[in-house]
Amino acid sequence: MKKVVIRVRMSLHDAHYGGNLVDGAKILQLFGDVATELLIRNDGDEGLFRAYDNVEFLAPVYAGDYIEATGEIVHVGRTSRKIIFEAKKVIQARSDISDSAAEVLEDPVVVCRASGTCVVPLNKQRKGG
Repeated sequence: MKKVVIRVRMSLHDAHYGGNLVDGAKILQLFGDVATELLIRNDGDEGLFRAYDNVEFLAPVYAGDYIEATGEIVHVGRTSRKIIFEAKKVIQARSDISDSAAEVLEDPVVVCRASGTCVVPLNKQRKGG
C-alpha cells in the first residue's frame, strides 16, 4: 500500500504546557496532514477524515524536538481508506546542556500511534487505488 513520511520541528509556538511540553493534538494535526497527502496520492483528492479508532500517546514531545510522522493506507474500500499512523521523535532538544543543544536519536522514540478511517466520495476519486 501507499506510505507517506513528513518531518517537522516542534517550536515554542507548539508548546502548550509547562516545561515546553507539546500538546498531543499537534501530533494528531500531523497525522491529518499525512492522511491528506496519502489520499491525494491514492485518489487525487484530499478526502475527509472520518474518525480515529485508536490513539496512543506513548512519550512526551517538547519544543525543539523533531517529529517524523508516517502513515500507510492498509485497506481500501469503495470510499473508505483505513490508515495506520506512527510518530517518532528523531531529534530531541537538550535544553539541559544549553538553550540551543540538540541530539540525533540513534534509536528514534515512538511518541504516538493511531489508526483511523478517511473517506473519499466516489465522485471525487480521480485515480485508481
